[in-house]
Amino acid sequence: MIGNVIVVMLILALLLVVMSAMAGSSRTLYQGSVDGWLPRYLSRINHNGAPVSAMWTDLCFNMLLLMMSDYVFLLALANVNYMVFIFLNLQSGWMHRVDSPNAKRPFRCPTWLLGTGAILGFVNLAFLGMGANIWGAGTLTVGLLVAAAIIPVFCYRHYVQDKGEFPEQMYKDMLLTHGEEGGTIERRCGMLPYLTLAAAFAVVFFFNSIAVY
Repeated sequence: MIGNVIVVMLILALLLVVMSAMAGSSRTLYQGSVDGWLPRYLSRINHNGAPVSAMWTDLCFNMLLLMMSDYVFLLALANVNYMVFIFLNLQSGWMHRVDSPNAKRPFRCPTWLLGTGAILGFVNLAFLGMGANIWGAGTLTVGLLVAAAIIPVFCYRHYVQDKGEFPEQMYKDMLLTHGEEGGTIERRCGMLPYLTLAAAFAVVFFFNSIAVY
């Protein structure tokens, strides 16, 4: 009797994990579509406001992953992409500060904290370069290729669907008003984002080259 109750509780816990994961990731896909980063169909919602297209995409993609047999390798790839994601977020903070220094934000992160985060982002990449291939040869390379797969998706949305223009919602999210004086994005960073990416690749591949397994 107790065993059956435990089994039911484990099944319900598993369903809760799936629901929580899909709720977060589908909303991320939806918001990415609204802001002009991902294909438009992902922004479709039903009468209850649920992002149905994003949820179906999420479900189909996860079903595809479940058909793969090497779960450890999938987890390793997920970790590679997670580290890349964290690095980009940490660098985007100081880039937005440089590009829009006078924007009225709900919370203004201290400059020293932005700088610390940017440096720690490179520390993460050093660990990524040294440790990724512990889970198998080619883990780092495949993980970076998976991360790069989003580039053609963005190019399709931005240059094919939107003709090179971001939607108005994106400017609102960045606390800018498109078309008004002072409301356009001034790229004060110049080449710094590209130099940051180049430095990131250099750090990853340098530490990968000196790693001993």
